[in-house]
Amino acid sequence: MATTVAVRRRRRWPWIVAIALAAAGGGAYYYSTRAGSEAGPAYQTATVELGDIETTVTAIAKMQPKTYVDVGTQVSGQLRVIHPDVGAVVKKGELLAEIDPTVYQTRVNGDRASLDNLRAQLAQAEAQLTLDRLRNDRAQELWSKQAGSRDAAEAAEATMRISYAKIDALKAQIAQTQATLEGDLANLGYTKIYAPMDGTVVSITAREGSTLNANQSAPIVLRIADLQTMTVTAQVAEGDIPRITVGTPAYFSTLGLPDRRWEGAVRQIEPTPTIVNDVVLYNVLIDVPNPDLTLMTDMTAQVFFRLGEAKGVPLVPTPAVRTRRDGTATVRVMTPAGPQERTIRTGLSNRSLTQVIEGLAPGETVVTGTAAATGRPGGAGGPRPSMPPRLG
Repeated sequence: MATTVAVRRRRRWPWIVAIALAAAGGGAYYYSTRAGSEAGPAYQTATVELGDIETTVTAIAKMQPKTYVDVGTQVSGQLRVIHPDVGAVVKKGELLAEIDPTVYQTRVNGDRASLDNLRAQLAQAEAQLTLDRLRNDRAQELWSKQAGSRDAAEAAEATMRISYAKIDALKAQIAQTQATLEGDLANLGYTKIYAPMDGTVVSITAREGSTLNANQSAPIVLRIADLQTMTVTAQVAEGDIPRITVGTPAYFSTLGLPDRRWEGAVRQIEPTPTIVNDVVLYNVLIDVPNPDLTLMTDMTAQVFFRLGEAKGVPLVPTPAVRTRRDGTATVRVMTPAGPQERTIRTGLSNRSLTQVIEGLAPGETVVTGTAAATGRPGGAGGPRPSMPPRLG
């Protein structure tokens, strides 16, 4: 019987040990989680460092040649030939295209023939005037000597005056025909189209063999542009346009060359806006040299208008700066006793960095935020504790 009791007691020892271990583990977990919940919050911090900062306004832009000419025709007719191709470099005065000159050459020939005819008539009228003048002189002399009639003298004088009038009329007709000839010569000259400037042929809108009608509109044959200087047209929102003025420095990059930067300055701000989806946008023009012709028509660019910049100044992350109602800027500075609020004076600021003029020194640490809570044990925000082993 004693042996049986001893065996039962030995069998109870494993259960007692398991219960004690579970109780000890649960107590340790309780005190550790309670201690963690009573500790101070964790902070996100950053160190005040020296660096460069700039404030900018960003806009999307398109580019066009600064100087270009749409070369058209002043006369109607069939376009016989276009000499250059798109992309050709031409010089001022170079022949670009030719229109069929037949009609205009015929008009010029007719004007010259009419002019010759009128000049011949003028010579005849002048000869007739000489004769009429002599007859008038003789008639007047006879009348003065009472050897001729008065009617004969008056008729001779009238005939002479008519000859003078005919000469004046012929001279007027000659002047008119001469003017017509000069106009037709000009139109004949317009059948050959010459380059008005040095540049590159960037587009050709007409085709050889087509008929151009200059009476209803001015037909455009091709466009010549000076690609050595491009104009970037940026569309700036109405909220940003007051901060941009003529002369504001700017830089931009293109989609094809995002790592290359072009520098320029604002040349003009167009006063009339464009409205896109109820957004008011103003065109801001920037000229930039293009000696290697990398920039091309209608390229898209991202433009940055530099409103201010500072180099080698103390900087803190912008989220670390707080602004009071009175406009005073403050930060929380980490100290051995914990974060302490300090008033500072700021300069330039953008979304990521803010310049510190007074109140902070490089190397100090500021609070930028509070680390996210991990949640209490058993709550929705954190992991649940492991369960103790079940007994029995």
